[in-house]
Amino acid sequence: MALREADRLREEDPFTGEFTVVAPTRIVVQRSRFEADLNRPRQRAVYLRSEDAWGLPLWRSEPDDGLVARSLEIYDDFYEMVGAILDDLVAEQGRFVLLDLHSYNHRRDGANEPAAPERDNPEINVGTGTLDRDRWGRIVDRFMGDLAAHDYLGGHLDVRENVRFRGGNLARWVHERYPHTGCALAIEVKKIFMDEWSGKPFLEAVEAIVGALKASIPGILEELAAM
Repeated sequence: MALREADRLREEDPFTGEFTVVAPTRIVVQRSRFEADLNRPRQRAVYLRSEDAWGLPLWRSEPDDGLVARSLEIYDDFYEMVGAILDDLVAEQGRFVLLDLHSYNHRRDGANEPAAPERDNPEINVGTGTLDRDRWGRIVDRFMGDLAAHDYLGGHLDVRENVRFRGGNLARWVHERYPHTGCALAIEVKKIFMDEWSGKPFLEAVEAIVGALKASIPGILEELAAM
């Protein structure tokens, strides 16, 4: 790979594993998206060309078929594992809500350059592009409302729906496989909890986001029970 480690890390989701403590069932991916992007369709899961990855210089030489095949094995194993976990949850509980947690950059122009405009970059983007809102809309609205109402470092988070992202492949897969029993909320947290250029976390902000997510869980469970 030609991509420098610092540039690769900047496109990853560091520290988002910390957010998963809010749920009893947790899946934290320890693989780089540059090995296999688990949130893209399978045919696009391995980045082969710069245009697949924000124009970044990826490879010194084109990956061979064996490397691509090994990456796709990781992809297939992930979805097989998630399917087994969710099948068990449906059998035990009848239905579930999956919080698909990610982060996104908002200072792409440089460490010392202005951040991207707030009007197009909410602090929390909730992607519901493949979700059946007639069935799951009350959960979406309750989650967003509770998240926005929570005290975040003396203020409130800017929480909006489908502004930057509408959700990726995992959410689509959940809604196709579990149309009546599975609700996936694709949650993109703007990197307000870290310096995206140095990679340094802002620990107080990380903890505050965990607190906001944790505060949203009772409402999700209440709405789920009322269905």
